[in-house]
Amino acid sequence: MGNRNDEKEENKKEAEEEEYEERVMRDWEFRLSTVVSSSCDGASSDTIGIIEFDPSDNLVVTGGMARKIRVYNVKSLLPGENHSHGEGADVTSLQHNNACEYYICTPAKLSSLRWKPESAGRVLGSGDYDGVVTEYDLDRRIPIFERDEHGGRRIWSVDYSHWDPLVGASGSDDGTMQMWDPRCEGIKTVAKVRPSGGGSAVCCVEFNPFGGPLIAVGCADRRAYGYDMRKMVDPVLVFDGHQKTVTYVRFLDDHTMVTSGTDGCLRLWSTDDARMIRVYMGHTNSRSFIGLSVWRTGGLVGCGSEDNRVFVYDKRWGEPIWVHEFGGGKWNGDGDGPNFVSSVCWRQVGEDGCTLVAGGSDGILEVIVGKRIAS
Repeated sequence: MGNRNDEKEENKKEAEEEEYEERVMRDWEFRLSTVVSSSCDGASSDTIGIIEFDPSDNLVVTGGMARKIRVYNVKSLLPGENHSHGEGADVTSLQHNNACEYYICTPAKLSSLRWKPESAGRVLGSGDYDGVVTEYDLDRRIPIFERDEHGGRRIWSVDYSHWDPLVGASGSDDGTMQMWDPRCEGIKTVAKVRPSGGGSAVCCVEFNPFGGPLIAVGCADRRAYGYDMRKMVDPVLVFDGHQKTVTYVRFLDDHTMVTSGTDGCLRLWSTDDARMIRVYMGHTNSRSFIGLSVWRTGGLVGCGSEDNRVFVYDKRWGEPIWVHEFGGGKWNGDGDGPNFVSSVCWRQVGEDGCTLVAGGSDGILEVIVGKRIAS
């Protein structure tokens, strides 16, 4: 009799958890707001590999294969920001050459962009396929700083610290993560680590944006590492769980971070003890960089997918709460295979409304808006 009651209680508990999860997944309503088309007609040379909002969240920059930094005003991408928000709401269609405020030509393909702190949104750092870190003054639209210390090997990721003194970091195919002082052009590396003893590529770097001394590094050796930037010798944390290359690391809050891997999953980790908290699955990722971004206020995680869809996860649940078919799932016109979503970025403003910008391997940019549903 006791076993039967225990079983009933267990079933009741599972039913209540499922009901709660379904209710949480209905907390948000998302819709496509704007589509910015590429004039290259799906050419892979226009793949958008990076999207970044500026610190004021009023500008968006993109970069990738086209050897251009495109700068957009958010107002031009969200002309109907205060209009209706439902299935019947109109989708705005734009072209890149009309939508972007201006662009800066770069000497190489870009793999990373990051705004330099304390520059009032005026200076943008970049990492490129030729292994060069360059900083651009967007007011004058010219390069103002350059360093080439990765031996010509592709740089995958660039970031800046959020505490004084300001330092930059870059991760490269040469298997190193290097820290450098952006105030001193020509000065050699402040610190250099090789996380993988076998020289596996460093695919992503991110300083703790909440001001702590931790810097996270993701590598092709299937692991992510945490270093204390005050003593760059051995990692203080090792995040071991992915089965393939770790392509992105993103801090979600002061105690957790999210990683993405080409094993087709995202993982949530404690940055206190490197304990894995949750696994997110649903998207497809076996070989490409598909983007990863977190909206810290709402606890949402966005990523792309190799089946040309955008996925949104709630940090509390392992399954996606929303999936969007990007660009109609079209195939490349040049026969190189299907297009895929190659980059995503959340706008870090608002509490009951959110904005996610996604870019594709076909050069298309889509703006998705979300609204919290009143309970």
